[in-house]
Amino acid sequence: MVERFKQLKGNGAGKTALEKTVQATKKTDASTDDDDLVICRCEEITRGEIKAAIRNGIYTLNGVKRITRAGMGLCQGQTCQQLVARILAEELGLSAADIDPTTARGPVRPLRLEVFANR
Repeated sequence: MVERFKQLKGNGAGKTALEKTVQATKKTDASTDDDDLVICRCEEITRGEIKAAIRNGIYTLNGVKRITRAGMGLCQGQTCQQLVARILAEELGLSAADIDPTTARGPVRPLRLEVFANR
């Protein structure tokens, strides 16, 4: 899916500074010892899958969540969101404070206002 977006975007001649930074900080070593480590237990997403999404052009926590489904399980990211943010910061060469948190969403189904009222 990410590759299709890149093809639609063109050959990548007009890269942003963030994309250039990510390319410069990509690790070229062959050490993939921890890529099989499961980060999101609910959705069974590994560290390698998260790294692959980041290397394919996903630079936000929301983007990683949408592409890999890490944080969409039963816990809603309560156990894995910090780990995913740490991996994102490592791959992008940023500090953890520079990573924006995920956006909260409203209820899945409509609710009557009386549900929220204090009785």
